[in-house]
This record gives sequence, structure tokens and C-alpha cells, in this order.
Amino acid sequence: MDSTRFRQEREVLRHGGRTRFPRGALTLLIVALLALFLLFVTLPVASLFLRISPEAFLRSLAEPVVLDALSLSLVTATVSTAIVVLFGTPLALVNARRDYPGRALVDTLTDLPIVLPPAVAGIALLMAFGRRGVVGQYLDGFGISIAFTTVAVILAQVFVASPFYIRQARASFEAIDLQYEDAARTLGASPATVALRITIPLAWSGLVSGAILSFARALGEFGATIMFAGNFQGRTQTMPLAIYTTMQGDLDAAISLAIILVVISFAVIAAVKIVTQRGI
Repeated sequence: MDSTRFRQEREVLRHGGRTRFPRGALTLLIVALLALFLLFVTLPVASLFLRISPEAFLRSLAEPVVLDALSLSLVTATVSTAIVVLFGTPLALVNARRDYPGRALVDTLTDLPIVLPPAVAGIALLMAFGRRGVVGQYLDGFGISIAFTTVAVILAQVFVASPFYIRQARASFEAIDLQYEDAARTLGASPATVALRITIPLAWSGLVSGAILSFARALGEFGATIMFAGNFQGRTQTMPLAIYTTMQGDLDAAISLAIILVVISFAVIAAVKIVTQRGI
């Protein structure tokens, strides 16, 4: 009896006085939590596919509102992504390689659209580029109107999607070993040559994945677009806005657009994983 009690006390002291949680119960708890989370995520998405028949889906794809929204979204998201890459790459490279006064402020402003509510972003753009905005009032004097046009859609998408590329691009540049750039400089290469021939190729996979994420964010933008560009079919009505509109009268069209966005989102995630793993 004494020896048994002694062994029990020794086990308690070995584990710091804590009661051991049964391994089987812990495994069961983890499995239950994972199953609950997966069910919560997949059930709403699966419901979209179960709610509409293949015939109704194909029929909805021929609707003008669906075709207009799909084509407009793809064009504007592509243009906005190209703008983000063109202007965001130099900014990310400078912030990754140079230490200058105010860099922390620039980084903060770059990340601001991520946490800024989309409606706030939309009204901010309207106050800046609207007909009576800070900049828009001067453009209006030259007959240039931005708000509630396709250009406004692109600007809204650039505003909300740019941080996703710039953050990824900066992280990719910072991960590069500086000895490659230093070796190129010792051989007489100019800063532009080093950037184009050494830095960008080495960070290519990160830049591509950042551009893909930026494209996806631009494609799914809703709040800033509807506030700044409006909801006009064929001109400013992107797929998220078309879903909002068609839900009131044509549920099949709304579900079809939602399914397209789900498929694109899944493809984007898969593409980012492939690019990251293979280092394309």
C-alpha cells in the first residue's frame, strides 16, 4: 500500500502537480473542433452548389447582367492589378532596402486600407475625386469626371487591393540575401540593373503570389465601389454589386455569380500555394 502511494506521489511530482489529460480525450477534442470548423466553412459554400441546378446555372450565365458584370470585373481587376504592380513594386523595394525618415508612417499608410471599412474607403475616395472633391473639383474644370465611372471602379480596387501586393512584395525583397546584390554592384551594375536583373527575379515567386492576391481582392471589392462608382450595369456594376442587385429579383443569377466568385477564389488560393511551393 505504501509503495503504491509512493509511486502515485512521484508521478504527481514528475508532472508538476498537474493532472494528466487523457490522450484519447484530447485527440477526440481536436478532431471535433476541426470537424466543426470545416463544417462551418464548407456548408455555406456547398449550399450554393446544391441550391441551383446545372441547367439553371448555365441559363443564368447567358443573362446580360451576369455577362456584363463578369466581363467588367475581369477587365477592371486586371487593370487595377497591373497598376498596383507597376507602382507598388518600386515602393516595396525602396521600403525593403532603404531606411529614410518617415518610413514607418509610409508603411502604416500602406497597410491602412486593409483595416479601413470599405464604406469609409468609398466615401473618402468620393471626397477626394468626386465632382466637388479636393482633387475632383479641379478635374471637373477640365471636363474630367471620375466618380460613378469605370475609372472610379479601378481606383477603388487599387485602393483596397494595393496593400496585399505591397506587403508580399516587401517581404519577398527582404528575404533575399544581400550578397547577390552586393556582388552585382562590385561588378559595376547600376541600381536599376541590380533591381531588374537580380532582385526582382529572385523575388519573383513572392511578387506573383502577391499579384494574385491583389487581383482576387480587387475582384471581390464591394463597399468602396458602390460608394464611389455606383451600381450601373455595364459601367460600374461588378460581380459583387450584381449579386446584391439580382438577389432582389433573380436569385439564380445571384447564385451563379456567387459560384463563379467561389471558383475563382479557390483557384487563387491554389495558385498562390503552387507558386509559393514551387518558387516559380
